[in-house]
Amino acid sequence: MSQDSTFKTIGVATGICLFCSLFVSVAAVKLSARQQENKQLDKIKNILQVADLADSDAPPMQIFQERIMPVLVDLATGKPVPKDQIDEKLDPNAFDVKALSGNPKYSHEIPGDQDLAGIKRQTNCMVVYLRKQGDTIDKVILPIYGKGLWSTLYGFLALEKDLETVSGITFYEHMETPGLGGEVDNPNWKSSWKGKQAFSPQGDKVIQVIKGQVNTASDAASHQIDGLSGATLTTRGVDNFIQFWLGDNGYGPFLKQLREAK
Repeated sequence: MSQDSTFKTIGVATGICLFCSLFVSVAAVKLSARQQENKQLDKIKNILQVADLADSDAPPMQIFQERIMPVLVDLATGKPVPKDQIDEKLDPNAFDVKALSGNPKYSHEIPGDQDLAGIKRQTNCMVVYLRKQGDTIDKVILPIYGKGLWSTLYGFLALEKDLETVSGITFYEHMETPGLGGEVDNPNWKSSWKGKQAFSPQGDKVIQVIKGQVNTASDAASHQIDGLSGATLTTRGVDNFIQFWLGDNGYGPFLKQLREAK
């Protein structure tokens, strides 16, 4: 092959590579916004599902806007964050817990002995979701997340208006093993949470995700959840981060505020 032909071949190959790289980059940029929209829509659908609002024929965004009220809560005090302290990163409609948990301005490190969820850093605020029935709040939807076996699980836990009874649970993101820890997505397992007691009438946290199956004849059955078969570490992880988020370092102060306002 002549030297001239070699240069032409290299030139054509380089040109094709540059064109393909440019095409992929442009496509990625254009699809990024759509991917973010799809993620947000999926998150909204999960909120509606755990709030028992997923069966309506209306568009999910319309139901969300009509029936769900997002509230940015200061976790330390349990009180809503004043509007004049909410910047664009704390906007309840654009709240990104992954991004904010790594930002020292909006988060703090959790002491190791308190980090039941295994998340290392926690945002100072969280967005909670209140289901409205007219002027009444009849469900509280709490974002939850923490370490399982292979991944961090992100989801929602809903409480009835008595602030004691679980209304539902769902997970919208995780990478647990299909058929094992991935059974957190099993509708039967999720439905087993409904009606369980998260708190006693005195406000004490009682809910537990146990290893194995619940003894239905036991007095503890009212607040215990079956563990995931063959997924001991995922089961333990779910129990740990449920304990964390319902405790004093999570939504405890917020739930106390709600109880006192009843």
